[in-house]
Amino acid sequence: MGTYSAGEALKHLLEKSQWKSKINELRLRNEWETIVGKTIARYTRNIDITQKILTIYTDVGPLKQELQLGKDQLKQRINEYFEDRVVEEIKIS
Repeated sequence: MGTYSAGEALKHLLEKSQWKSKINELRLRNEWETIVGKTIARYTRNIDITQKILTIYTDVGPLKQELQLGKDQLKQRINEYFEDRVVEEIKIS
């Protein structure tokens, strides 16, 4: 058995457990404004990520349409921000 640094051991533990997805969800909620900007963050009332499917909730029609058209860019931005494949699909509700 090899020697691991504390960071490597923690990363390995998170990858093997179910905690990683929950931690990513919490980070996404906390850092949502940083990722998407103040305007979009202000008009989205909730976000949920389950099994790498991000659901964005908003009551603003034009924002729904804008998010629908920019799903691929948003998915790419989120995954680059996390430096991991956190989101594979986006749903707008």
